[in-house]
Amino acid sequence: MDGLWSIVYRHDGDVMQRRLKIGVLYSRVRVEEKWIFGAMEKRGIDYDRLDDRAIHFDLDNAKPWQQYDAVLERSISYNSGLYALRLLNAFGVPTVNTASVAEVCGDKLMTSAALARDGVPQPHNATAFTTEAALEAIEAFGYPVVLKPVVGSWGRLLAKVNDRDAAEAVLEHKSTLGSVQHSVFYIQECIAKPGRDIRAVVIGDKVLTAMYRKSEHWITNTARGGEGELCPITPEIEDLCLRAAKSVGGGVLAVDLVEHPEKGLVVNEINHTMEFHTMQPVSGIDIAGEIVEYTVNVVKEKF
Repeated sequence: MDGLWSIVYRHDGDVMQRRLKIGVLYSRVRVEEKWIFGAMEKRGIDYDRLDDRAIHFDLDNAKPWQQYDAVLERSISYNSGLYALRLLNAFGVPTVNTASVAEVCGDKLMTSAALARDGVPQPHNATAFTTEAALEAIEAFGYPVVLKPVVGSWGRLLAKVNDRDAAEAVLEHKSTLGSVQHSVFYIQECIAKPGRDIRAVVIGDKVLTAMYRKSEHWITNTARGGEGELCPITPEIEDLCLRAAKSVGGGVLAVDLVEHPEKGLVVNEINHTMEFHTMQPVSGIDIAGEIVEYTVNVVKEKF
């Protein structure tokens, strides 16, 4: 039995060995999931594909989930992924990432609070809970500002607000939408980026690779048409990314950096279920394989 993909433990005084079993929780098989499944199969790891649209949890019976030595969470839905992680962790099942990390990274306000607590450089942010208070905060910032939903990805529902009339209109629309996320107004300074930002992949205590995301639009996400280009990992980038990852609890993370004209590099956001369909070919690094091996090491740390 391959020692790398098996675990050794004691049972009734006897030394036992068995193969690892990993669950991969997903919503849709994107290219990243294909690469992850391939990395599992290449290494001969026993794994199950767990479609979050089809599974259910019996809260009185944890045994079906305790067959897994770990579960790697790749859900597209923040809520589905978060609640699944909470239940799995309550059942004693190790997960990548943990529920606490997902809770912080999946909420921009919670991420900002964690970074602020630890003194990690970030853009100037503020929050408010009524349109009147939000407008007051925006006026204090000065225009333009960026309004973001506290939960969301792919650069969706971001609004660049250039004046008071636009601010009043956007705030009214958000308050009318009525969802919990839109009742919390997350306000961020609008940074004059040099046509790019930086995404770095952090796995455990290592900054694996980094990429510029370039676009003529102020939103540089590759999901919105941004182009990827390899970014050298400087000591400053490495230090800042590791500090940011530690602030939110660590694991498998994508740390987004912005080159601030006055502050230098700042942490904009941290993603706990990152896409890497652009970064893997740009970097030439087997990111999927690194994620799989990190998941295995999380298991081995238990024994």
